[in-house]
Amino acid sequence: MERSAPNERHPAPHRNGGRAARERREPIKLGVLNDHLGYFIRRLQIWVFQDFMRALARVDIRPAQYSVLVVVDANPGLSQSDIAEFLGIERARLVHLLDRLEKRGLTERRASPKDRRSHALYLTREGQRALKKIKSLAAQHEAQLAAKLGPAKRQLLIEMLREFSD
Repeated sequence: MERSAPNERHPAPHRNGGRAARERREPIKLGVLNDHLGYFIRRLQIWVFQDFMRALARVDIRPAQYSVLVVVDANPGLSQSDIAEFLGIERARLVHLLDRLEKRGLTERRASPKDRRSHALYLTREGQRALKKIKSLAAQHEAQLAAKLGPAKRQLLIEMLREFSD
């Protein structure tokens, strides 16, 4: 394993190996990872998701659940398969996620008026009320990101990454 000079930049220690990494005398070199966009996007994604989960822990909502609730709210009656495709969630995983949201009284599945073989998704009244609070917490999380990155960098990142979501 390569080691770097003490003044080289290195990533924060991983949660599970934090103590061992802090006890090292010299930071670990990244090697070619230092020039890999995917590596740094993944590190940013982990940091953002961990912060998001902390922000929404008191309402017990995870990022995928939040995405589903927001998309269903913006598109009442959307089918499960459309949501799965749009959000990039495997159908089996989405079914499990929707089961949990339904048990909490946040969403409901109704027979689709367009296709008897599929379900249309809706927020319940409780889901609509809960989503207002959840959106408020998510907005606080986004404000923290803007404070950390700076509003201009945050907006630039959104614009650049939005190009890949089409």
